Amino acid sequence: MRLIEIDAYIDSTLFRIWTALKDGAEALSRFTRRFRMTGWRRAPIELLGDGLTMGVGAGLVMLTLALPAFDATKQDWLAQSDYSVTFLDRYGAEIGKRGARHSEAVPLEEMPDSLIKATLATEDRRFYAHFGIDIIGTARALMENLRNDAVRQGGSSITQQLAKNLFLSNERTLDRKIKEAFLALYLESNLSKHDILQLYLDRAYMGGGNFGAAAAAEFYFGKKVTDITLAEAAMLAGLYKAPARYAPHINLPAARARANDVLTNMVQAGFMTEGQVMGARRKPADVVRKAADASPDYFLDWAFDEVKKQVPNGDRNLIVRSTVDMNIARAADEAVESALRESGERYRVSQAAMVVAEPDGAVRALVGGRDYGESQFNRATDALRQPGSSFKPFVYTAAVQHGYTPKSIVLDAPISIGNWSPKNYGGRFMGSIPLTTALVRSLNTVAVRLAGAVGRPTIIDLAHKMGITTNIINSKSLPLGATDVRVVDMTGAYAVFANGGYKATPYAFTQIVNSQGKVIFDRKRDVGPPERILDEKTIGAMNYMLGQVPERGTGRAAKLQGIKTAGKTGTTNAYRDAWFMGFTGNYVGGVWFGNDDFTSTNKMTGGSLPAQTWNRVMTYAHNGIDLKPIPYIDEPASDGDRPAPAIASAGGDAQRPLSLSARTTERLIALEKLFETAPPLKPQSAVSYEATPPLRAAALAGQ
Repeated sequence: MRLIEIDAYIDSTLFRIWTALKDGAEALSRFTRRFRMTGWRRAPIELLGDGLTMGVGAGLVMLTLALPAFDATKQDWLAQSDYSVTFLDRYGAEIGKRGARHSEAVPLEEMPDSLIKATLATEDRRFYAHFGIDIIGTARALMENLRNDAVRQGGSSITQQLAKNLFLSNERTLDRKIKEAFLALYLESNLSKHDILQLYLDRAYMGGGNFGAAAAAEFYFGKKVTDITLAEAAMLAGLYKAPARYAPHINLPAARARANDVLTNMVQAGFMTEGQVMGARRKPADVVRKAADASPDYFLDWAFDEVKKQVPNGDRNLIVRSTVDMNIARAADEAVESALRESGERYRVSQAAMVVAEPDGAVRALVGGRDYGESQFNRATDALRQPGSSFKPFVYTAAVQHGYTPKSIVLDAPISIGNWSPKNYGGRFMGSIPLTTALVRSLNTVAVRLAGAVGRPTIIDLAHKMGITTNIINSKSLPLGATDVRVVDMTGAYAVFANGGYKATPYAFTQIVNSQGKVIFDRKRDVGPPERILDEKTIGAMNYMLGQVPERGTGRAAKLQGIKTAGKTGTTNAYRDAWFMGFTGNYVGGVWFGNDDFTSTNKMTGGSLPAQTWNRVMTYAHNGIDLKPIPYIDEPASDGDRPAPAIASAGGDAQRPLSLSARTTERLIALEKLFETAPPLKPQSAVSYEATPPLRAAALAGQ
């Protein structure tokens, strides 16, 4: 009875609640009907209502987009960095500074009027009229670019450019542009126009490793910014667009031509008359550092971040002995630029990255992109790109650890995992072949079968141990390189092969000294011995196979004359990324080519520009040095007695084993020789079929 009462109480309560809700809704409906418009008034009221609804929806969308941008403002972004770091190269010569030049600010009131006018005329004529985003200026730039079918004018305001400099990278993505717009509004609401212009003149990159007009004036003209002439102010204002392209110490004619355009902008904006700028046109600015060496800016940016991790507190006025070799760094820069200049249009590729290191991880050169002035985004250390087949050595290494050898026979044949059926480049299959041939030919089906044999989690764990720091996605296409990696990480991982099996995290410096002359970090003193990742037998097998890739495989363009070379090419789906990862006994290097917007290249493979660029840099790097052998590569790989595991569970044919053991392979070779030396057979009609079973049994005994 008690249960029945409880049930009745619940039912009646729910009924009363439902009735109350219906009555309330009906009452609300009767109330709102009093305000229903009729006649001509109904149309504008309904439009207003729809507008308010859409406005609320748009506001929610805008808020969702704005939240990631405003995360960057949580820190004390307005405070100047108190790091002052002077970098030396590996030999002790000064190569650049970071941090210190940011503090050389000059009050806006003391800046030359000509510099301020040149900056506004060139970068943002409506600076004092807009709210952070110049809609009119953006529309005008868009129409001009459409009319010329090329990017002739930029649409970003000074506030937007400052937002990018303070909070964002130079990566050209829609996400970054959205964040840039919201952060520009944030700056306009928190700073005055005076402060925004002051910060822009202090923080803008001006080429040659200089940030801010004050540092640039000192660097290019050898004088204080307060003393520069109109011609010099025009040259400085011309650097905002592309500091590397128009840097006067590198390309003085281009810098002068750009300065002349700035003078024209000042006349068109009404800031000066043609007569006032005539003298600056007739006598353009000169520089005091015409022969200055280019600064390894991408390397210094990375090294600066690494220094801040090492020295988070205490004395921050530091001298850092870096690992960079300026000769190799220049060779890498020139090789990348030459490749893009000569073949970029043909392959429809616009960017590249390269890291060259010694086998212990000491980075000797780092190229983060084609032009630091146009884009400070470091593609060598920050870009996430798919490695394609250059990831396969991790798969093969795991297989070797599970019993495979370079001579193991593996099956290259069609395979399906669910509805996914990977194909080889060229669409052909080779049947049963040695493991070395499969790697040399970069066969996709074999890599997938090997991954099925050893397990993808095993491969992921090994890749992380060898140096990959990004999240590796466990997907069916992982063995083919369908995951995101960084060039610097791949270089460190391949260094494990080059140094004989030890962990080799890429590093940027060997010593840090503070303002008191005290050594606060010394790599030899403070870093312990490296961890062994792979045993000698595994390294010997892998280095033998990787050494065949430049000899007779996809990486022939990387082969060095007279120097043993090993490595692997990589090309991703739709030709979006092309890699060559290679090493000798002296150096390891990684090269990537592609486009920032992930568009496809014109069928560029890792064996083309990446391998050629790697060859050019490594040929230079090996001049005049003692050549070291690749560890264990000259030692014959031992097959041992361990059978390579067969595989029938990764989508292959269970009746056709993937692999044969080394012993079986030897027996088949002996059997082949036996057939070759056997006497001629009798006619078929005289053959006794009693001989067939023993022969068949002997052939199958090794399986």
